[in-house]
Amino acid sequence: MRVRQFLQACLRTVLQGSLLYYSWVGFLLLLIGVGGLAYFHQIQHGLIVTGMRDQVAWALYIGNFTFMDGIAVAAILLVIPAYFYKQEQLQNVTLFAQVLAVCAVLMAMLFVFVDLGRPERAWHLVPYLGILNFPQSIMAWDIVSLATYMVISLLIVLYILYKDFTRSARNTKILWPLLILSIPAAVGIQTVAAFLYNGLPGRPFWNSAILAPRFLASALCAGPAVILILLQLLKRVSSFEVKKETLWFIAELMMYAMFFNVFFLGAEVFKEIYSDTKHLSHFKYLYVGLHGKKAIVWFGWTSLLLQVGAFFLYLIPKIRKNMFFLNLGALMAYFGAFLEKGIALVIPGLTPSPLGEIYEYTPTWIEWGVSAGVFSIGFLLFTLFLKVAIPIVQGQLHVGMFRLPTASDITEES
Repeated sequence: MRVRQFLQACLRTVLQGSLLYYSWVGFLLLLIGVGGLAYFHQIQHGLIVTGMRDQVAWALYIGNFTFMDGIAVAAILLVIPAYFYKQEQLQNVTLFAQVLAVCAVLMAMLFVFVDLGRPERAWHLVPYLGILNFPQSIMAWDIVSLATYMVISLLIVLYILYKDFTRSARNTKILWPLLILSIPAAVGIQTVAAFLYNGLPGRPFWNSAILAPRFLASALCAGPAVILILLQLLKRVSSFEVKKETLWFIAELMMYAMFFNVFFLGAEVFKEIYSDTKHLSHFKYLYVGLHGKKAIVWFGWTSLLLQVGAFFLYLIPKIRKNMFFLNLGALMAYFGAFLEKGIALVIPGLTPSPLGEIYEYTPTWIEWGVSAGVFSIGFLLFTLFLKVAIPIVQGQLHVGMFRLPTASDITEES
């Protein structure tokens, strides 16, 4: 009975809202429609309608996959202080981070799907149903790790919301194992994603033992940056309250991750420049260009300056506690990581090709349209989750609102 009431309450809540809510949902549905039309065009004509070619077979889709894979990791930065060190003010924030993880993993999976040249064979990616080639295939490991982390995060979200809705205590014997498992699962999805890159011997730009730590460090910068901006937006459009001290604490955690992110990048740059081998050509293409080809130099330097600048903004406590600079640093960290894990990671790894060819990749409108559609699916799911989660955690939506009539109620009405 309570499960049915919970589901009915969730459905009723997402179908009701203000004009701003309906406008936002309508806008996302419009973008999903645009993405669907672009993807239908891609299915009809093949991947030739994208900017990808044999020389650059991974591009915007895989870059977005890698980035969203990292956004999903944001929750683990908050799980430890929230639950293991019992900072109660972070527990609701951690719930929102888990919701973000579910939506980000879904978007990451969708970006892999739209990148398939033969999507009708995607059923092979389903464990025990298709020919997944597990455990030999690193891609199979990636599918399993993503699915595992998504299921764990979804179970945490649903369990907390259900318990809060029914106004019953959370059973730590159920919740704690899920929270503990979510930490290695989150680390695993970033590690396996890095292994997809540095397991390719013909791509020296990605052949680095610290690529996985770099992925984790940048993920722990970009993911919490989304949380920082999100919490302030929720405060404006809903009754959800967040203390400035909570924002400052998240920013401090980000600062530590930023240090390691910048340090790892500096170690990579030193290794390439000091060794001065032929493999330096990939770094040259990213930062200065090769043979007059400079299409992505802007992306490389912008990514670097944004991430280093965000670190120095957050390094000084007095500056990062200023709300303007806190938000500026969060945006810089987010977009810096987006450019780094997108264009600045994927394209230089494929350029020059093993044969020395330089193909200048430019995304087509098809890729932008499909990407907009995928992002909108994730944003829509995130919006619907928050529409339910906020009133439940605040006690505004609970099982008491759906109390069945008793014998006394019926007698009084008579």
